[in-house]
Amino acid sequence: MSILFSPLKLRGLTLPNRVVISPMCQYSAVEGSAQPWHMMHLGTMSLSGAGMLIIEATAVEPQGRITPGDLGLYNDQNQAALEPVIAAIRKHSTTAIVMQIAHAGRKASCRVPWEGGTQLPLAAGGWTTFAPSAIAQTDQDAPPAALDHAGLARIREAFAATAKRAMDLGLDGVEVHGAHGYLMHSFLSPITNRRTDEYGGNLANRMRFPLEVFDAVRAVVPSDKPVGIRVSASDWIEGGWDVEQTIALAQELKARGVDWIDVSSGGLSPAQKIALGPGYQVPFAEAIKKATGLTTMSVGLITEAKQAEDILVSGKADFIALARGVLYDPRWPWHAAAELGATVTAAPQYWRAPPHDHKDLFAVK
Repeated sequence: MSILFSPLKLRGLTLPNRVVISPMCQYSAVEGSAQPWHMMHLGTMSLSGAGMLIIEATAVEPQGRITPGDLGLYNDQNQAALEPVIAAIRKHSTTAIVMQIAHAGRKASCRVPWEGGTQLPLAAGGWTTFAPSAIAQTDQDAPPAALDHAGLARIREAFAATAKRAMDLGLDGVEVHGAHGYLMHSFLSPITNRRTDEYGGNLANRMRFPLEVFDAVRAVVPSDKPVGIRVSASDWIEGGWDVEQTIALAQELKARGVDWIDVSSGGLSPAQKIALGPGYQVPFAEAIKKATGLTTMSVGLITEAKQAEDILVSGKADFIALARGVLYDPRWPWHAAAELGATVTAAPQYWRAPPHDHKDLFAVK
């Protein structure tokens, strides 16, 4: 029996398989509100056969958007725009829907990637960015504003409010974005956090604000629904955030009831030196799982069904998240199940799709 296509329980949520559609920014919202593109994109992803779909990094306040095209869930208009998208997925798909909630910190106020991705100055429609310390992402960027205690409280409350809106939309869980150089990660890393108050300096202080945010989110999500977190396990920079510190963070999160650790890496600084290769981030997930016993999600250049299965069989992670690979092949879970001799759930409109040699691919009820 395939482990990749076996169930996984997260509190009151049982996933039919361990394939996850990773949150992927589409940069196609207007003032934070979903557009027809989101209906098309998320609809396609929800029909893939994956056990869980994580909606792209969704900003908790306007200043927390990476670009003006980022999805947000910080007002009634944003929430109303997502309602028909969620309703359509629920009508035609059984996949679990989770939302990644985020604040971009000093990496906010940028052009969309296909327009260069560089920082938008105030005169061009940009906005003031925020961070633990007034350290710019690049020499070309304006320094962010260092958050005072009022700013910390505002953002902490914004995370909780967005999580509450996600629950009001009927989503199955949330994932806090604590990776890739965005606000939570920038508090964790000594490279970007030079504060001298209780939110900077030693490891416990640098973890304080991300843990407060997690606590605020967990407090508004019903106890039967899971809350996970995405982390960057390494800055890939000497003297930066590393896997040992990530394990310490994971232990604190475990005590707070975290349901999974989505293990990525990098994104903090252009100075990073990443050793790319198939499954290059799997050892991070394995180290965290071994040290903490937490449910871990592995990501990064996992493209083949057998590769994904072997990661799970060897106990290096508990589920697999796909990003670019599932954009290229939106039926990746179908094809993986066929290769591994498993079954997936599909909409009845697609039941005639499998070729004759995989005629039992779909779990038809």
